[in-house]
Amino acid sequence: MMLPSCSALAVVVTALLLSRAGCFLNQSEEEEEGVPEEWVLLHVVQGHIGAGNYSYLRLNHDGRIILHMQSLKGDADLYVSDKTLRPSFDTYKLQSVTCGPDVVVVPGDFTRPVGIGIYGHPSHKESEFEMRVFYDETVPQENPFLDKGSYASQDGQKQKKSSQAEEEEDYQEEESIFWTILIGLLKIVLELLF
Repeated sequence: MMLPSCSALAVVVTALLLSRAGCFLNQSEEEEEGVPEEWVLLHVVQGHIGAGNYSYLRLNHDGRIILHMQSLKGDADLYVSDKTLRPSFDTYKLQSVTCGPDVVVVPGDFTRPVGIGIYGHPSHKESEFEMRVFYDETVPQENPFLDKGSYASQDGQKQKKSSQAEEEEDYQEEESIFWTILIGLLKIVLELLF
């Protein structure tokens, strides 16, 4: 079986992103074509990152946020978490690790601040990126008077998250801690051997 090349994957991923998330390439103005009118540009962040290194950002803005990152040189990848301010490829909630544009939609119910990790892929000595941060005005803000994990139905009654969903979240958190510890131990063993 022949694996597709990175450039073929980039074409497929780009087509999917354009059709599903209204992605856009080579933007130069705030009112670019392909960006919904309801998206408000909050920030444009540019930077450089060395191979195998991370650069970290913090998102404090509430609501549904769209992170659109373009690698201008090299290949930068995007990791996002509301559990840690230093997400990585082994501790994240959302990721985009394409050979082309990377897009992550941060839901409005993520706890703020949200940690954003930008990783310089080791295939390039240095990666240069530009990230545009958009706020989606089409998603209504949550009612701040409701408890986290509950919502009001049309008749005003609160309904709690199911215990099954809470157990699933606990399991995912335990699994993440397990992998973090395992990877840490493997790094120590490798350092001792070499």
